[in-house]
Amino acid sequence: MSTKVSDHILARLRDWGVEHVFAYAGDGINGLLAAWERADNTPRFIQARHEEMAAFQAVGYAKFSGRVGVCAATSGPGAIHLLNGLYDAKLDHVPVVAIVGQTNRSAMGGSYQQEVDLLSLYKDVASDFLEMVTVPEQLPNAIDRAIRTAYGRRTVTAVIVPADVQELDYSPPTHDFKMVPSSLGLASYAPVPTEDDLARAAEVLNAGEKVAVLIGQGARGARAEVEQLADVLGAGVAKALLGKDALPDDLPYVTGAIGLLGTRPSYEMMRYCDTLLVVGSSFPYTQFMPELDQARAVQIDIDPHMVGMRYPFEVNLVGDAKATLQRLLPQLEPKKHGNWRKKIEKDTARWWEVMERRAAVEADPVNPEYVIHALDALLPDDVILAADSGSSANWYARHLRIRGTMRGSLSGTLATMGPGVPYVIGAKFAHPDRPAIALVGDGAMQMNGMAELITAGKYWSEWQDPRLIVAVLNNQDLNQVTWEMRAMSGAPQFLPSQALPDVRYADFARSIGLDGVRVEKPGEVVDAWRTALAADRPFVIDFRTDPAVPPIPPHAGLDQIEAAATALIKGDSDRVAVVKQGLKAKVQEMLPGGKHRHGRPDRD
Repeated sequence: MSTKVSDHILARLRDWGVEHVFAYAGDGINGLLAAWERADNTPRFIQARHEEMAAFQAVGYAKFSGRVGVCAATSGPGAIHLLNGLYDAKLDHVPVVAIVGQTNRSAMGGSYQQEVDLLSLYKDVASDFLEMVTVPEQLPNAIDRAIRTAYGRRTVTAVIVPADVQELDYSPPTHDFKMVPSSLGLASYAPVPTEDDLARAAEVLNAGEKVAVLIGQGARGARAEVEQLADVLGAGVAKALLGKDALPDDLPYVTGAIGLLGTRPSYEMMRYCDTLLVVGSSFPYTQFMPELDQARAVQIDIDPHMVGMRYPFEVNLVGDAKATLQRLLPQLEPKKHGNWRKKIEKDTARWWEVMERRAAVEADPVNPEYVIHALDALLPDDVILAADSGSSANWYARHLRIRGTMRGSLSGTLATMGPGVPYVIGAKFAHPDRPAIALVGDGAMQMNGMAELITAGKYWSEWQDPRLIVAVLNNQDLNQVTWEMRAMSGAPQFLPSQALPDVRYADFARSIGLDGVRVEKPGEVVDAWRTALAADRPFVIDFRTDPAVPPIPPHAGLDQIEAAATALIKGDSDRVAVVKQGLKAKVQEMLPGGKHRHGRPDRD
């Protein structure tokens, strides 16, 4: 039997070490589907319930494995559906390759069924490499460049293969004019700045007295170096949300997240520092960084296109975070851990006391902060965490302390709804021996999370560790948008757009062979987490939470408070509860230090 183009595509993916392709079938990739059958399903076709979810699963796989995620879809609607997940990968700098079908070459330009101009459609999301294969000799180069570019530039690439081309006999490029042979392999490299630039950066950092460090996901491979740097400079370290797992939260100088979802100590550190070092982050919210004339600043980033943004950096170091810090550290002069470092550690310790107090505030029926805070002490040291967009991201950012080998992520830059469940499904194919937890709102769960429970049900019995926990914060409200309307627009909650129906999520999970429980009382929270963590299959916890518990920024300005008050005056449907819960939450921050002895959440 001759080798078809489709056979060669799968063979080349195998040569690159690709083990899974997250996909959904359609006649635009019938040739590939037939090749999968001939190849004994290698690399393995992982069937999502929707192409967008296949793309999110590829993103989750890539985020938690460090390997390229591959997704596939048919022409027309299938290719369109991939886009949201692909943009999530592009904006968070994750290597993902999309293989997409297209109508036959003979039908192109004829307004044929499911014909979409995919080269135009994908030219932005896959701007670093996008190619349509029209003759077999374009392979293997198209696949090789797609994978190599995705890795090298940490981005999305795409290869479009018309349906009739998939069925052609494969013939390799020859040693002739206008043929492009190709080779396998990705060379490892760690670019570093020049010695002159390193010396300039060292001068800035050595001159500072109050050094603040901000790290992102680009610092994940430089944990030891960041810890050494913080010790040498007597600095505190804040983390962008995509870098939440880049450094443990049990280090006393790690102030936690920064930004709208961030912590008070991160905010205070940025307000009063005189020197700023940013490592592996393109955190976009300048208003949460020092005043523009306040601090001398240095940036380290591997991507020359991403340096010099967000702040007037005095020195930009283009290089790998680990390799750059290893060369920078010998040039730094140790600083005494004086009042600056002591203040950072004191503020951070007090912040965790405030979080415990806020979690202990009574709510109707359950305080969502308590739900997540109670999980913190129960987390396995090797857990993989994913938070969906919405208020669940607030509590993930503020209440969970990363330690051990824990990993965590969310849709950082795109901040799209819906990746929580598919992220952890992708993670389970990367690490089938580790537990995974998705924290999602009821809006995201209704949007697509429930359907993807079917995907978990299809595959979970093959995982070495069957634990995949989906915690639904069920408050019957699109809560993050509701609070944004109140705080930013001074508008009351608009119920026709915000109110959600109550769904029995745990009952649905049980109906498809999974397990779950509904929690409607605070006293049931810890037992539910423990049951889920001991389960022998994927488990859904339906937490009935209070929508009036405010995700108040710890640094909320008067303008936001006034806007929220205006919304309530205008007749917000939940105004009494909102005022009550908002006051309770802020009171916990104003109380003096010391242990809170009443209503303390179970921490054992």
